[in-house]
Amino acid sequence: RKRDEIQRAEVALRDQRERVAALRRELPLDQPVEDHRFLELRDGQPHPVPLSQLVSGTDRPLILMHFMFGKAQTDPCPMCTMWADGYDGVVPHLRQNVEFAVLAAAEIEAFEAYGRRRGWRNLRLLSAGESTLKRDLGVETDDGAQHPGVSVFTRPAGDSLRHVYSQSADLGEDGFRGMDLLSPVWNDLDLTPNGRGGWFPSNQYDS
Repeated sequence: RKRDEIQRAEVALRDQRERVAALRRELPLDQPVEDHRFLELRDGQPHPVPLSQLVSGTDRPLILMHFMFGKAQTDPCPMCTMWADGYDGVVPHLRQNVEFAVLAAAEIEAFEAYGRRRGWRNLRLLSAGESTLKRDLGVETDDGAQHPGVSVFTRPAGDSLRHVYSQSADLGEDGFRGMDLLSPVWNDLDLTPNGRGGWFPSNQYDS
């Protein structure tokens, strides 16, 4: 009986996820977005990259992950690191349909060095540089505090760059639950009798 109850609840959860996804697809486009300029490391040197260049075509939206590193966030965020570790594996699949990049407030040299230590091979790493995009989207405060989040941009045919959707990990009063579906770790733990408990990711484990 309990397993039947769980299956009914899981079907309802699936249907609710699909309803939310459909609502996202129906969102009206925001006002045109300023073409913010980021920094990317090429041949060991930082080069400017306009946001518009990250959206490579009208049918290829950009998913931009906001990584908590830089300014007031002096050390890379463990949760963002866990997400990025997973994204590095799935990005080749994502790029069949969309563009994907990771944006931090940190200097691009420091961010690239951290990515090399993590063994990231597929992620496109960017520094926000002097851009105000993070503050504009609410993932950075005036004092430089960083917040995790994900944003989607598109460029309709014959139109300008548009912001479509953003989601922060801070959802309601329960803290870091707004982006759970973007990492399998939480979902795997939720399958077990102990659940996720009070566990939180770390940038390094003893075993």
